[in-house]
Amino acid sequence: MGHKVVVFDISVVRALWETRVKKHKARQRKEAERLEKSALEKIKEEWNFVAECRRKGIPQAQYCKNGFVDTSVRLLDKMEQGSLARQSSKAKDGARRSSPFVFELCGEHWKELPDSLKEQTHLKEWHISNTLIQVIPTYIELFQAMRILDLPKNRISHLPAEIGRLQNLRELNVSFNHLTSIPAELGDCTSLERLDCSGNLDLMELPFELSNLKQVTFVDISANKFSSVPICVLRMSSLQWLDISCNNLSDLPQDIDRLEELQSFLLYKNELTYLPYALLNLKKLSLLVVSGDHLVEYPSALCDGSLSLKFVSLVDNPIAKPGPEDDDEIEESEQDRQHFDKEFMKAYIEDLKERESVPSYTTKVSFSLQL
Repeated sequence: MGHKVVVFDISVVRALWETRVKKHKARQRKEAERLEKSALEKIKEEWNFVAECRRKGIPQAQYCKNGFVDTSVRLLDKMEQGSLARQSSKAKDGARRSSPFVFELCGEHWKELPDSLKEQTHLKEWHISNTLIQVIPTYIELFQAMRILDLPKNRISHLPAEIGRLQNLRELNVSFNHLTSIPAELGDCTSLERLDCSGNLDLMELPFELSNLKQVTFVDISANKFSSVPICVLRMSSLQWLDISCNNLSDLPQDIDRLEELQSFLLYKNELTYLPYALLNLKKLSLLVVSGDHLVEYPSALCDGSLSLKFVSLVDNPIAKPGPEDDDEIEESEQDRQHFDKEFMKAYIEDLKERESVPSYTTKVSFSLQL
């Protein structure tokens, strides 16, 4: 038998954390603007640029004209294409910062992938984040060795059907983009183990063809517009982690117990009024997180200590918005707020995991998510 552990109201703590984070971002922004105008920063930029060119083996004549260093983005694009072309021919070196099988791209100056990338079909991983890239090209089907597609926080609005040709793909992360649909062909990637489509805001459904993904253990479709648990998710027999929080769910399917391997189930920030008794049949479920504001009915066994389960009921307690006198306030997009909330919940859940000395308990938390 477990026992109750009461956690006091953490909404004030979160409000303080959120305010400090925003002020810290404001200070960072002001400092970046100051340094951008600084002559010292210009010298540092040129020095780092020259060092990077030398590391990639780019001739000095390409970036230095009459004693002046050209650090323009256009030149960077040309040099990136040249360095990618030589990447596969370089021998492994312990001092190298990245693997020859990994492609990394970051920064808002990138609006499209370099043309030379299509020649690097030996790559096994793409890590592309915080860019303005909107399209993943169809030539992605050429990357038959691809295992990880990590594409968070870009402007991607469409995934090509050719992604279904990646038979060795293990992980797909397209969180916090602008997707409104997922191609049915993704269901052909039968080796997929992790799928993260969170934070796209307008994603409303997953294609039934994803039912073929029997190896998937992790699915995150939070911060979208799902009105029900997708049928294909219920057929992912190996699923262990499901996050469908911050959606428009009003109920759960009565056959939710089909997910026999499910261990963690995150449902907070939905419109659920009851929890089905079928949840009691999920024998491996160890973490259940819901919003308690609208719940009027749920199985008492979920919180009486008879199960080895951490049942977390969050009470949404919105924080009053700061007044206009707060000069350090930063305008945030909906995706920024959702991302912040996910980071906060991640920290909270990690804290729960550290309490493994308590076999089972019920937690009731007053938790603020300001939207």
